[in-house]
Amino acid sequence: MDIKTLKSFMAVAKHQSFSEAARELYTVQPAISRHISSLETELGVVLFNRTSREVTITPAGEQLLKDAAVILSLAEQAKTQVKRAHDGQVGTLNIAHLSSACLTFMATLVRSYKEKFPHVHVSLFEMTVTEQIEAFNNDRIDIGFSRPLPSAIANDFVSHSIYIDKLVAIVNQSHALADQQTIDLAQLKDDKFIIFNRDEAVGLFDETIMLCKQAGFSPNIISQPKHMQTLVTEVAAGLGVAIAPYCVRKLYSEGCHFMMLNNVSTHIPVHIQYKQSNNSATAAAFVAVALSATDDIQQSMAY
Repeated sequence: MDIKTLKSFMAVAKHQSFSEAARELYTVQPAISRHISSLETELGVVLFNRTSREVTITPAGEQLLKDAAVILSLAEQAKTQVKRAHDGQVGTLNIAHLSSACLTFMATLVRSYKEKFPHVHVSLFEMTVTEQIEAFNNDRIDIGFSRPLPSAIANDFVSHSIYIDKLVAIVNQSHALADQQTIDLAQLKDDKFIIFNRDEAVGLFDETIMLCKQAGFSPNIISQPKHMQTLVTEVAAGLGVAIAPYCVRKLYSEGCHFMMLNNVSTHIPVHIQYKQSNNSATAAAFVAVALSATDDIQQSMAY
């Protein structure tokens, strides 16, 4: 029982005529007769009563007519859904992001994507870089927004730059330097330091240590939080000072003061990344939307 045979059956039922059915389907009457005969043989029933003057549908034919309408409708729906899936218009999309780095633009980005692809189910996950790598390995996410991945696995991913951040000093508002807009890093040499956990951002940790050494001191590290919000909160609580990407100002940072660092030009990239093996059309469509928004994102994240 194939689609072509069912279409022939429905055309005969509609016109109660083999010749009219043939005209509708742009074929010849013998072909329609063969379709109906093979269908009756396959089902073991008579679908039409035929006389020299008329063709009438049987009770078995009436039942098949109802089912055939559903089958053909589902077949057309399947064609539409397959094309939508090919074009990235249906399916699911799991996106992980660093909250501190993506807080200001993620909602807008997803909203723009959903306006173009309303039938894709999008799920957002706040994850550290380490958590994103694990999720990628377990195929739990399709796209990640994070710092550059470790070189050992970087070749397994496609990566695009979204914006470049810079390092700033963060002090409590009651700190002696809280009235300054820019400082030399050496001015913080006697302070206690809160530095983002090395396991979550090797490059950021090592860069901070190197900059302190270049400024003539080794930082007195009293805390290594795994979340940027914790880092900001600890500074606000007066536990110490921090060196962090400027994007953390978008977190809840009441009680903190941010200052530019003289003679520090370190670039802190934020990338959108997905596995080389990911051929998902939904992921490709989202990446295209994200890349088209990079200019606006860069402006929103500028100092």
